[in-house]
Amino acid sequence: MKDDNFLREMNARHLWHPMGHPGEQQEHAPTIIKSAEGVEITDIDGHRVVDAVGGLWCTNLGYSNDAIKQAISDQLWQLPYYSAFAGTTNPPAIEASYAVQEFFAEDGMARVFFTSGGSDAVDTALRMARQYHRLRGEPTRTKFLSLKKGYHGTHWGGASVNGNNRFRITYEPLLPGCFHLPSPYTYRNPFHETDPARLAEKIAAAMVDEIEFQDPSTIAAFIMEPIQGAGGVIVPDASFMKHMREICDRYGILLISDEVICGFGRTGDWSGARHWGVQPDMMTVAKGITSAYFPVGGVLLGETVAEVFEGADAGGAIWTGYTYSAHPVGAAAVVACLSETLRLDTKTNAAARGTQLFEGVRNLMEKHDIIGDVRGGHGLMTGIELVSDRAAKTPMDATTVKRVHKATYEAGAMVRIGGNNLLMSPPLIITEAEIDRVLSALDAGFAAA
Repeated sequence: MKDDNFLREMNARHLWHPMGHPGEQQEHAPTIIKSAEGVEITDIDGHRVVDAVGGLWCTNLGYSNDAIKQAISDQLWQLPYYSAFAGTTNPPAIEASYAVQEFFAEDGMARVFFTSGGSDAVDTALRMARQYHRLRGEPTRTKFLSLKKGYHGTHWGGASVNGNNRFRITYEPLLPGCFHLPSPYTYRNPFHETDPARLAEKIAAAMVDEIEFQDPSTIAAFIMEPIQGAGGVIVPDASFMKHMREICDRYGILLISDEVICGFGRTGDWSGARHWGVQPDMMTVAKGITSAYFPVGGVLLGETVAEVFEGADAGGAIWTGYTYSAHPVGAAAVVACLSETLRLDTKTNAAARGTQLFEGVRNLMEKHDIIGDVRGGHGLMTGIELVSDRAAKTPMDATTVKRVHKATYEAGAMVRIGGNNLLMSPPLIITEAEIDRVLSALDAGFAAA
């Protein structure tokens, strides 16, 4: 590797970064993260902080899990790659598919289609939803419903069902036939409803109205995150996903649970759908499936959906996929990661530490009036909405948010900016003492506003 002077000089010169302005990155060079251990990251200047973002909602097992690293290393020496397109497979892919199905059996999942990541998984799930209805003799079911504030990746299909216009406007027109319902966001919503249960009922009524307006026979699927992540850690009422399930059943619409963030223990349960007591028709997964040690995603299908494909004529063939679908090294990482996830029982720690983080930030809200809203309390996901006027709910300006973010980092914790929100999703192995360090760093960050 080149020396540090080279890295500093070349930073952002040739590499365009996702989710950022290339010119701004050159003016304000990104922080260079050079190493990591446990739940801590260290930058090129030797500054070591708790990674309260978990990489990008993904390093569930932290940065030092030797079992996953060894599985990846061993597989690289045995079979570094071979195609899993129809006609060939590999041993780790077979073992990984079994492990994933077992992990999500309680959610009703019966089959898995591996992809390279979450965005791939969402696009594939949308394709499969249309194909499912076509195989059942309902080819007019091509439309999709989703929630505002929802995040479903940035591929063409995912961007089309995304509920944040930042990922849409610059690239429109996107996929036609995608319609968005209000988010279960009690702090800001078009109904001015602060009661989460009543808000859930109003969104359910809006969903029924939209379905009837569009014609039920034209809608293929409804996709949702059980807890909206990148949109601001928006936690719905416990009744919300059940309402969505009932409406989908009533109108013959598939329910896709996007578990890319929520899956593998993040919510305090092994899946977000399970957290709310709902069985979806399909699930999309990634991130925690390998703790981000190797890029892997997947679409999971319930038995009813799987049977339609498997019992069909030639039309049941899956004419989509990726060079790295069921990659043997990635599959080996999946097997090792799921084994470690279960051994460590990360969902239990996520529930306890998530409560600690949520309540700790709520306490900071009493001290710092720039905190307008705190969301979380269901596993290790916490969102902090910053405002310049708490009574008026005026969103904090970007310059101040960046100043708070920088001061928090300097005080010992990496958090993520999402609009006027600070978002946190630490590794699920984080300790009580490490959460306290995050809270202390946030306290210093808010004081710098």
